Amino acid sequence: MRIRTSLIATACLAGVGICSCTTQSIDYPMTRKDNTKDVYFGHEIADPYRWLENDTSAETAEWVKAQNKATRGYIDKIADRKSIENRLKEIWQFERKSAPMKKGDYYFYSKNDGLQNQALYYRTASLDEPGNVVLDPNQLSDNGTVALSVFSISPDGKYLGYGIARNGSDWNEYYVKDLDKGENLNDHLMWIKFSGIEWYNDGFFYSRYPQPEEGNELTAANVDNAVYYHKLGTDQSEDKLIFQDPVNRERSFGSYVTDDKKMLVISVTTSTTGNAIYTLDLENPEADVQRTIDTYDKDYITLGHSNGQLYVMTNHNAPKYNIVSINPTKPAPEHWQTIVEENEDAMESASFENGKFFITYMHDAHSRAVVVSEDGKETTDVSLPGLGAIGYFSPSKGDDTVYFTFSTYLSPSKTYTYSVANNKTELLEGWNKGLKGFDFDQYETEQVFYESNDGTKIPMFITHKKGIAMDGSNPAWLYGYGGFNISLTPSFDVRRLLWLENGGIYAVANIRGGGEYGEAWHKAGTIMQKQNVFDDFISAARFLIDKGYSSPSKMVCQGGSNGGLLIGATINQAPELFRVAFPQVGVMDMLRYHKFTIGRYWATDYGTSEDSEEMFNYLKGYSPLHNITNKNYPSVMVTTGDHDDRVVPAHSFKYAATLQDNYKGSRPMLIRIESQAGHGAGKPTQKIIEEWADMYAFTFNEIGMKLK
Repeated sequence: MRIRTSLIATACLAGVGICSCTTQSIDYPMTRKDNTKDVYFGHEIADPYRWLENDTSAETAEWVKAQNKATRGYIDKIADRKSIENRLKEIWQFERKSAPMKKGDYYFYSKNDGLQNQALYYRTASLDEPGNVVLDPNQLSDNGTVALSVFSISPDGKYLGYGIARNGSDWNEYYVKDLDKGENLNDHLMWIKFSGIEWYNDGFFYSRYPQPEEGNELTAANVDNAVYYHKLGTDQSEDKLIFQDPVNRERSFGSYVTDDKKMLVISVTTSTTGNAIYTLDLENPEADVQRTIDTYDKDYITLGHSNGQLYVMTNHNAPKYNIVSINPTKPAPEHWQTIVEENEDAMESASFENGKFFITYMHDAHSRAVVVSEDGKETTDVSLPGLGAIGYFSPSKGDDTVYFTFSTYLSPSKTYTYSVANNKTELLEGWNKGLKGFDFDQYETEQVFYESNDGTKIPMFITHKKGIAMDGSNPAWLYGYGGFNISLTPSFDVRRLLWLENGGIYAVANIRGGGEYGEAWHKAGTIMQKQNVFDDFISAARFLIDKGYSSPSKMVCQGGSNGGLLIGATINQAPELFRVAFPQVGVMDMLRYHKFTIGRYWATDYGTSEDSEEMFNYLKGYSPLHNITNKNYPSVMVTTGDHDDRVVPAHSFKYAATLQDNYKGSRPMLIRIESQAGHGAGKPTQKIIEEWADMYAFTFNEIGMKLK
């Protein structure tokens, strides 16, 4: 049995203006309902699509197949779909390089010639020469679905430790390559998530989980994480256990070896916010792991170790972060010394190398950088090429030159050099060839500040063609995230160029929940203040409409992961402001999100339905899944991946099924489920292009745009 929605849209009035859309009908699969119910503090909540949480069942597989058939049947009939894909490929065809990194006698960097599914990694003795390929991830699979997740060069530059992720999963496998011989060692490590490779002597530290039960790899809760030391050339079964916490099984661990090789620092996490610091004296074979900082309410990011002091970037008593020195033998806060004071801008990142701190700050959501002496007494401002975002601002050991990337909404990432001794910033000539076939001079980015519901000033970047008419006639694409202390800074995205060249406006709202203004900005969008995030985003849309940038019949909204939650909640609360919506890999079931994989870690931003009746009611009040009714929704395309083991696809599955069941209007309610794909990281270029061709075709059709 199927639900058939007829789209009689040769002349459908939507807000203002007439939308000429493709006339077609959609056969939605009729999704089976069951009688599953949960009781929260005496409140009975139905969950009729609980069976879709079983991602390995034959019934779920058939449902996915039927939904994709319905979506493809709609998208493939849109006349501009293939032309849009071809134009995306044209724009995409330009060389992209990372900033170089020096290890031993060699520089290492990545490069994509344009349409390669995955970037290649190179080693060269001179930046004037391209050097040799040390790793080509495109050779790991036929379709680019095996991606590089970790790339770590040993300090002497002789070995490459790398991690791969298959089909977009967060599960990693680690390998080691001898770069002089050009061949892999026998090392093969499994069941690793969210771990780096920290080199020490003839091996490295890392963390891993126990092997999950077969069939539950993508959904089971990840517990019993532990830190190990792996010696090169040995089997994983011989790895030495360094630390585990069998009492607190849900804690996770990250390792960091200080540059002086004297100390192993273990960052202990129970959520996405806050961590403890444990330390191990590597010079004493008899030493045990010490619980140096054993609280979890603040962030402690270890930058280095010098003269018996740990240098730590923290928001302890410094909401916008400072840098302190901590003696591991006297770790109480009253013994700390402040090296770099907190200032009016939020500290975004910091590193310590060659006796100096290299710090980036956010000033109204864009980057500025400084270099500070080890004693904190001398500060040098780094000249930057404009209003944009810095990537990887950290020198190599013993090297005066810092290589960093810088990008804006209208400038592809370029690599610059900064001389510490001369305080001089220069473009690394010949390193990035740039993008041809798009006239960036015709466009501009402006930053505006608008008021949210409670009067808070929110920054927003708006990029568009120069001289646009402010009469509401322009299509506008509004993007947001609003969570987990993650900041949205100006950065280049080739996918947006097609939208701009077809007269579209691209707007990014720096809403609360992010880290643009430090801890207070983040906390203002969490737990019982999460509604601020939705209010900020809705206010951004109203600003664009009220100021004449666009109108409801031309407005598109998009967000992924926590941003998918944002879109789902927004179109429940203010559907009249948008014509098209893309909730991507979203957290849609706020009552059960913490029960899957690593979802429990998000509780510091969200709270859980089990905390209290008050918290349950608050979550239920905005949960995208639980607030769907027969509203006049915008046209919706939900997107997810069948191997997403971070925000499991069941969120999107249940949300789409509920939308299709409740919505009685004529607009499409589609779900696009990518096979052999996960949360987004490492997705091959071809899959990205195909996804965005579908999204643009869907958008153009719904708002009556034609490809120029």
